[in-house]
Amino acid sequence: MELSNIEPQIIWKNFSRLNAVPRPSKKEERVIAFIKEFGENLGLETTVDAVGNVIIRKPATPGMEDRKSVVLQSHLDMVCQKNNDVNFDFETEGINMEVDGDWVKAKGTTLGADNGLGVATIMSVLESSDIPHPALEVLFTIDEETGMTGALGLRPGQLTGDILLNLDTEEDDEIDIGCAGGIDVTISQNYPTEAAQGQIVRFEVKGLQGGHSGMDIHKGFGNANMILGRLLYKALEKENIQLVSIDGGGLRNAIPREAVAIASVRNAQEFIDELSTGLKNEILEEFASIEAGIQINIEHATTSEKAISEGDSKKIILTLKSLHNGVYRMSPDVKDLVESSNNVARVELKEGALRILNLSRSSVESSKDAVAEQLKSVADLAGMNTVFSGSYPGWKPKPGSEIVQLMEKIYTEKFTEKPHVVACHAGLECGIIGANYPEMEMVSFGPTIRGAHSPDEKANISSTQKFWSFLKDILANIPQK
Repeated sequence: MELSNIEPQIIWKNFSRLNAVPRPSKKEERVIAFIKEFGENLGLETTVDAVGNVIIRKPATPGMEDRKSVVLQSHLDMVCQKNNDVNFDFETEGINMEVDGDWVKAKGTTLGADNGLGVATIMSVLESSDIPHPALEVLFTIDEETGMTGALGLRPGQLTGDILLNLDTEEDDEIDIGCAGGIDVTISQNYPTEAAQGQIVRFEVKGLQGGHSGMDIHKGFGNANMILGRLLYKALEKENIQLVSIDGGGLRNAIPREAVAIASVRNAQEFIDELSTGLKNEILEEFASIEAGIQINIEHATTSEKAISEGDSKKIILTLKSLHNGVYRMSPDVKDLVESSNNVARVELKEGALRILNLSRSSVESSKDAVAEQLKSVADLAGMNTVFSGSYPGWKPKPGSEIVQLMEKIYTEKFTEKPHVVACHAGLECGIIGANYPEMEMVSFGPTIRGAHSPDEKANISSTQKFWSFLKDILANIPQK
């Protein structure tokens, strides 16, 4: 089946148009221009603010002028991840898509359904002539995935809407009314290099499924950086080791799928044999039920690069082994909700320069601070530097708000079952926007998406049909002012 034949055709048409435009986080110039031209071609009031957010206004349809005004909001950027064997440039190429049964996928890369389906849905509302709706303000933000600088740069007074509908969640039976805040924790240090004293060994972890570092953090997926740390720690137990380089993970908001380390080890063959028949097999067995594609390779290698000293190598390995990764605390107030977590997202050692990138999340500010401080404490003990940056607040739930009650009623009547009213462990922009617009009622919802932030990302077709129908009914039933 071709994408153009899928219903609702208007959404998949706009999603295809959007996915033809490169839109990595922090490099959204082309997609900003694309959306600006889209709004202007419809004859709608379209502006781009100082940071690059695009705001489009559409008047109410006849008879809906007395209803509360609605802000429809999604972000323009996407997470750019690909399989190692895929040759693809996210800065110049559009996403290659395919239909697989009831799913739309990309060919070896992230799909961009997060949050491209939200963007395409809003585009479809804007260009429609037969959908009843109140006065609309559309907010397309930038850089949600790597810093939320678009939402953070939104000034008070730019919006006038009464209700904000954020179209950026991934389960079609959920109405989201709260989310976690986050903070970037960066650990770094520079070390002198010297000649390697032993034989060169290459450690490789790959084939993990990765995933969203908030929504998937509790699922037990393997983190390639942490598995690599276990292998290096075993090397530290058995042999003197000098690290040459580490290259693990990528974006802060993606669970690392691959990691590689190069090290100098004495008695290398004996060590490789022991590790390959011991810890390697133990790890493969641990993850067999959830990481079917996991591969661990430990083998001889060659390199002309210098290594860091055994003492400094020990500090790095012990630090990597000690950093908290995964769930830090479950919420005592909301059933099954992760309150706090950390993702050891990126480990890079090159020519003696070390960087460890973490993303700590929590729906409670004090708990978010506690996670970040735990990471800093480990780094301090190892003599490393720590920088906190990119902090953003969570979104406090308001379960009794008028829009939540309306959406629950419509969903139950329409689909003959109750929706799940939840808070999530992802970072949504609602908390940031709400800081400047505290009186605005906010809800987040969306179609079903699987594997966001990984090349396994896929969007469910029938769920998108359900989501589109639900959204249209919500817009038609927005209450009076």
